[in-house]
Amino acid sequence: AMASDEELLAHKRFEALDPQELAQLYRLMTRLEVATPQRRTRRHEKGRRGRRIDLRRTLRASLRTGGEPVRFAHRRRRVVPRRLVVLCDISGSMEPYARAYLQFLTCAAGSGADAEAFVFATRLTRVTRALASRSPERAIQRAAAAAPAWSSGTRIGASLREFNEVYGRRALSRGAIVLIVSDGWEREDPELVGREMAKLARAAYAVVWVNPLKGNPQYQPLAGGMRAALPYVDRFLPGHNLRSLEELA
Repeated sequence: AMASDEELLAHKRFEALDPQELAQLYRLMTRLEVATPQRRTRRHEKGRRGRRIDLRRTLRASLRTGGEPVRFAHRRRRVVPRRLVVLCDISGSMEPYARAYLQFLTCAAGSGADAEAFVFATRLTRVTRALASRSPERAIQRAAAAAPAWSSGTRIGASLREFNEVYGRRALSRGAIVLIVSDGWEREDPELVGREMAKLARAAYAVVWVNPLKGNPQYQPLAGGMRAALPYVDRFLPGHNLRSLEELA
């Protein structure tokens, strides 16, 4: 019965959840682990099949055999997960989904040391530290308190510009997986969204856009902000229920 209830909840749309189901959803989402692609760093580490010979370890080992290097020690390029940067829309049109996405942000923020989380509506707010809590409920409360623009208008282009100008200069998006969660409704000029998305796409390894409306089979990206952003998006995915977020993770 428990498995059946969880399966039904996983396919239920976020906007159709009652408070009790939303609380159960939070518990299920704590199991999510975000798996980001790997990248090779400039640093090296010891490895049996590395391409380069580790001279220091080889010479140290040769002292045991009278100075003759019987075995060669190797080293290889270190492989680490790519940085994950999540920008989540918390404007009025995203109100039915925002609290579920904040729980997903807590999972994303804990996916690695380099993970970063932001929320935006009329302005951009960094919530990485607010989400750094062992308690998901407390993390969501702290993130909601840190975002003064909750459920207000949507300024996607201005928020992306602020991210590029402030955090892009710190190389936060360089080589990273940038995940944008939004329905694409832009209150201002959609051309600004296109310009800032172009800058973001040039710096990032990949840009993934999650739209909760895409879960509807009849959905078409007619919103001006969404149409302006799509040419610079590598993956355009739905995010209307738990199952879609599991596939995203």
